[in-house]
Amino acid sequence: MIYSVRGTLVLAQPGTAVVECGGVGYQCSISLTTLSTLPPAGSEVRLFTYLAVREDAVELFGFYSREELDCFKLLTGVNGVGNKLALVLLSDFTADRLALMIASGDAKGLTAAPGVGNKLAQRIVLELKDKVGAFGAAGPDLRAAAAAAQGGGNLSEAAAALVALGYSQSDAAAALREGSEEQSVEDLIKLGLKRLSARMNRGG
Repeated sequence: MIYSVRGTLVLAQPGTAVVECGGVGYQCSISLTTLSTLPPAGSEVRLFTYLAVREDAVELFGFYSREELDCFKLLTGVNGVGNKLALVLLSDFTADRLALMIASGDAKGLTAAPGVGNKLAQRIVLELKDKVGAFGAAGPDLRAAAAAAQGGGNLSEAAAALVALGYSQSDAAAALREGSEEQSVEDLIKLGLKRLSARMNRGG
């Protein structure tokens, strides 16, 4: 198993990166998220890797972080999610974002990725909801917010109000991650809207 490759970045384009190590160029299939983190060609880079071996092909996948690699492995463990579709999901959402969406049960949000229908999105959430903490991408605060948003209390009511305003469950959970049950529902909604507005102003 090839754990990672480290060397000179020879080529970086949508879907592909080539890293030269010891005179050998390793072609890696990558997500758009990984592509966005890569330095200019000629720079030194390290990618965590996953080697997929099939009867008709051998393919190396590269990831900018261990968390993205772990998320990829979890996704491909779901029936109906192949390597290519997992890369599509990781191109549309970061590992952090995917973990939060799954933890908060936001199957609808997952359908924004090409090739992910309602049934598959629900299956991903069902099978991975209790596993996303395994790679720790979302962080304890986001996972706690997701859980609180689904439970009872003021955080749950505030999250429901944000969803009613048109935001996704995962967006609502993320926006309320700094809130607490001691705050009023009204104050939590204001906090959530402030966070969501700031995020939109930053372009996502």
